[in-house]
Amino acid sequence: MPIYEYKCRKCEYTFEIIQKSTEEKKGLICPKCGEKETEKILSSFSSTGGSFCAPNSFS
Repeated sequence: MPIYEYKCRKCEYTFEIIQKSTEEKKGLICPKCGEKETEKILSSFSSTGGSFCAPNSFS
């Protein structure tokens, strides 16, 4: 399941929720102040793994 990041419109607290995409925004409240008005934040992502780099060979 993906991790979504939300921001409370009242207190501006940012929090993360692990949820299915079909459950998005269902009964979502701010864990700090209890406000129901939240907005999804577009998060950046990173990936790990090997990288391929061809050697420079100039003859």
